[in-house]
Order: sequence, then structure tokens, then C-alpha cells
Amino acid sequence: MPDDSKYQLMNTTAVVTGSAQGLGLGTAAELARLGAHVILADLQDEKAQSAAEELRGQKLSVDAVAVDITDSGAVDAFFNRIAAERGTLDILVNNAGLGQDVCPIVELSDEHWNQVLNVTLTGTFHCCRAAGRIMERQESGTIVNVASINGQNPAALVAAYNVAKAGVISLTRTLAMELAAYGVRVNAVSPGPVYTDFNKRVMAQRCESLGIGESEMIDRVRQAVPLGRWGEPEDIAQGIAFLCSPAAGWITGEVLTVSGGLSGVSAAPPKRAKK
Repeated sequence: MPDDSKYQLMNTTAVVTGSAQGLGLGTAAELARLGAHVILADLQDEKAQSAAEELRGQKLSVDAVAVDITDSGAVDAFFNRIAAERGTLDILVNNAGLGQDVCPIVELSDEHWNQVLNVTLTGTFHCCRAAGRIMERQESGTIVNVASINGQNPAALVAAYNVAKAGVISLTRTLAMELAAYGVRVNAVSPGPVYTDFNKRVMAQRCESLGIGESEMIDRVRQAVPLGRWGEPEDIAQGIAFLCSPAAGWITGEVLTVSGGLSGVSAAPPKRAKK
């Protein structure tokens, strides 16, 4: 019989960033169901508090704290406080990120480029650095960074997002090597298409650029996925939970693609109308 305890997270403390909704909330719920005490860390404080209250109604052990991951000092203070109050920091899931407006590189503004990189890549770095210091001292812990199939096979018209997620993958592999001697594991999960609020805005913009309706776009994506369906937050959450568990105790520096078999979207856009 398999040892199911290897998949449990009893008596652990986990932080999930960007967990007020979508993939982050699904991940926080999954880790809590497996026994972790989970802190929902999100800039959207009211939304995070409401989500935490709902999870506590399901008898899950969760708290919510407002954190701006682009603020280096605030991130350091947050993680130090969690470690002091809980006695340990066992798990960090870096899910917080910012999607990019659909736009060709030649029209992409400095402001939007910097905004996406600052949240999605630099914010992840801030959290990895702060948590890494604590886990290094403990000589234990695991970090899972949420990347994207775009970071491995970039899609057209979202260059800043592609670059940010590719950077998250490189950061993951670098930190895995640096913390290996301390028994700290660092991995990434690259989700495929999941129709969360995060994705809906981008899909709407792609529909507009292609001149097709939302239902047609949804079906196009579905047909491109070898397993024949869009992903659900639970699909991604279960992959993350596995990497956080003792069952993945000899896995570090890896990128787990959870995409129904889809490796990326490589279609080139048509010429744009001259202005």
C-alpha cells in the first residue's frame, strides 16, 4: 500500500502570494486541505480576508495578510514576522503576477514593460530572497514558483509576460542550486490555459485582435490542448501541492508543466493595419 502520509502537509506553515482569487486561492485551499496552516498574501486585502473567512468556514487553517511584493522592505518584514510568529516557514508558493495587455513589442511602452517585470519577476525575487534567508537558517523548506508555458515557449504579443516568466524559471533553477546544501528545495510549475479572471482579460483582447467571439476563442484553445479541455485551478494546485510534499523530497530545480499536454502557442499574428 502506498504511504499517503508522504502527500500530507500536517504541522507546516505555508505562504501563497496572489491568493485572493484564481490559481492562488485554489492552491491555498489545496495546501490547507492537506494540513498546512496557510497565509493568503495578497495586495487585495479585502478580497483576501473574505477568501480566508470562506476557507475557515470549511474548517481549514488560514489567515490573510496584505502584502505588496514589489516593496522589498515590506516583503522582508512580512516573512520575518511569519517566521517569528509561527516558529518556522515551511512552504512558499510564489503565485502573484501581472498579466500583460496584448500588444506587439514595437508598440509596448516602457511603463507597461516595467510594470509587468516589476510584479511578476522582481516581486517573485523579493519573496524568494526573503523566504530563502529564513529557510537557509532553518536548513529546511520548499519554494514553488508559478511560471507559465509562455516562459518556455513564448507566445506573440505578450513579450513582457513571456520574459518575466522565463526569468522566474531561471530564478528557480539558480536558487535551487544555491539552497541545495541547506536541504531547501526550489521548483516551478508552468500552468497551461486556465480560464481564471487573470486569463479572461487577455483572452478578450486576443478575441478583439483576431476579430472572433469569446466562445470561438475558448473552443480554439480547448482543441489545441491534447487532453481536450481547459485546466481548472485544482489541476495546477495539485501539481504544486505535490512539489511541496515529502513525496517530492528528491526533486529540486525542476519545472513541472501542468498543461494538458499543451507546450505553447506559437502562431504568428497577421500584419497590422497601417496607422
